[in-house]
Amino acid sequence: MITVCGVGVRAGARLLLSDVSFTISPGDRIGLVGRNGAGKTTLMAVLAGLSEPAGGTVVRTGPVGFLAQDSRAVDQSVSVTDRILSARGLDAASRRLRAAEEAMAGADGSALERAMARYARAEAEFQAGGGYAAEAEAARVAAGLGLPERVLGEPVGALSGGQRRRVELARILFAGYGGGTLLLDEPTNHLDADALAWLRSFLLGYRGGLLVVSHDAGLLSGVVNRVLHVDAGRGVLEVHNTGWAAYLSQRAADERRRVRERANAERKAASLHAQAERMKARSATSVVARSMARRADRMLSGLEPVRRAERVARIRLPEPEPCGRVPLGAVGLSKSYGGRRVLEGVDLAVDRGARLVVLGLNGAGKTTLLRVLAGREVPDGGRVVRGQGLRLGYFAQEHDTLLGDRTVRQNLASVAPHLTDGEVRGVLGAFLFRGDEVDKPAGVLSGGERTRLALAGLVHSGANVLLLDEPTNNLDPASRGEVLAAVGSYPGAIVMVTHDEGAVEALRPDRVLLLPEAREDLWGEDYRELVALS
Repeated sequence: MITVCGVGVRAGARLLLSDVSFTISPGDRIGLVGRNGAGKTTLMAVLAGLSEPAGGTVVRTGPVGFLAQDSRAVDQSVSVTDRILSARGLDAASRRLRAAEEAMAGADGSALERAMARYARAEAEFQAGGGYAAEAEAARVAAGLGLPERVLGEPVGALSGGQRRRVELARILFAGYGGGTLLLDEPTNHLDADALAWLRSFLLGYRGGLLVVSHDAGLLSGVVNRVLHVDAGRGVLEVHNTGWAAYLSQRAADERRRVRERANAERKAASLHAQAERMKARSATSVVARSMARRADRMLSGLEPVRRAERVARIRLPEPEPCGRVPLGAVGLSKSYGGRRVLEGVDLAVDRGARLVVLGLNGAGKTTLLRVLAGREVPDGGRVVRGQGLRLGYFAQEHDTLLGDRTVRQNLASVAPHLTDGEVRGVLGAFLFRGDEVDKPAGVLSGGERTRLALAGLVHSGANVLLLDEPTNNLDPASRGEVLAAVGSYPGAIVMVTHDEGAVEALRPDRVLLLPEAREDLWGEDYRELVALS
């Protein structure tokens, strides 16, 4: 359980939230919602104990599992199984058990006796932590999230970004099998339809407490029984002890009531002020007039504020520079990680203005292909063909094009050195980075903010071919709509990897590349059902 009392949440010098109080108890399935940059991820870090609150107290009772948006800091050399088992401290015991097994296999005589003794101690330690039953649980969670059995022994670093995200989610869910509190920040990123269904089922049956940040309305409507809404305009956290549908209905009704009450009060106050204005000129009624004016002012000051319309990023994509008929191509591309072939024999021709969607299961090589095309990875075989006038713009799934130790402003200035400081600030303002927000380090941004900053970096690139890897991840509905509109109106060529069916509709693809088969085909509606599964 987690008890939050009078907590303040700060990002740098800016106070995002104040006087926040709520509890997460066993059986609570709470959705934490609000616009990108409102403070949801920062609040989650405070709840997990990774950062200190600006005031108030956070009391944790029992284990807490935290799924962060960015898991790249994980040791990439550990195996998938060991990473999941580490959630209960079983990874070291498992490694010692395997080492003891190997030692027994090659020993005899007294050496065998010592190896057997080590094995007995290692097995006792392993069994004390849950043993083979826990290992089977970990495998079931991994399978439920779509991680095939063949990857369980591979190092985490050999997996795709989507698979690594699933490993981290599997680790947190495995940790929570015995209860405790789960803090999940955008857990549905990179999940296909089957894994999404499995996750909803798991969370519905979870006995501990749950707080989830998500823009996935399907997950929220199907799972949560309470809602916390971060109102960025007022810097407050609203607690709604209802499910998702009832929250939406109540929120709309409350806003209609606020508007109605303010309109009535403003009408009455205007009438009182007008009457007071007429009466103040006469000495006999001037005192009454001042009293009436004060009454009108009190009438307005006691009202709940009407919500201001939330800012929406004005997202646009670059004006493409002129280029040849086929600005980008590939011949026989191949790439391996850890001895496993990820890409094999990929041939590709991206015509000027082409719209290509890349589909395939997690681990099929979609992100690897975009990284090779962008020059971020060197292929083991084949080559990338850069056509006449090619200007590439690359949006990375894990935002590794951003430098975490540089500020928002410095990141944009580094990719658009021709812009003045005022022009840089103007671009950032359109993407909702204003005031002192432009001087925040990129490393502390939320997932949605990093997405907006990465897109801002494309605006003045002149790119005529865009490589977009999951461009709608972590975005609130309004920002996602802006991205989709920008994709739909961009006149250059786009190669897109996405699980988002709405993104494919906006793209209006003319071709599809299927991986790992490396088969290219004309787009047809028959392929639409593969988008959510990819």
